[in-house]
Amino acid sequence: MRLWTLHPRYLDPRGSVALWREALLAQAVLRGETRGYRHHPQLVRFLEQQDPLGTVASYLEGVSTEAKSRGYRFDTSRISHPAVTGWIEETRGQMLFEWGHLQRKLAARAPATLVKWKNVSVPDPHPLFRVVAGDVRPWERGAM
Repeated sequence: MRLWTLHPRYLDPRGSVALWREALLAQAVLRGETRGYRHHPQLVRFLEQQDPLGTVASYLEGVSTEAKSRGYRFDTSRISHPAVTGWIEETRGQMLFEWGHLQRKLAARAPATLVKWKNVSVPDPHPLFRVVAGDVRPWERGAM
């Protein structure tokens, strides 16, 4: 499961669909509808919020908005909870770690998308996040 801090615009089509599915899986986990993934590190920042389901709904809305701008038809009726207003603070180190991770993925599966973003050194975050100073989060796998 990867719930990117990065804005969904940077994803290739395959990555966009995967993100939608993984965010829906996160929603199912938070609703207690699955036994797996309950302790997945990508859920930490959602579980820390006052309304985890509303926060993941806001995340899904951001993914859906980008998908719609590309002409995709994600079924937004699957968002099961009203979205919250506000944002989550996320560190610059976390976002830049993810940016490097995404660039490696795009190099392997979608080189044209990687070329499209070659001049971006600091990407925009998903609309749910506001970037603050800091390092990669301790929950991030593979960062050490």
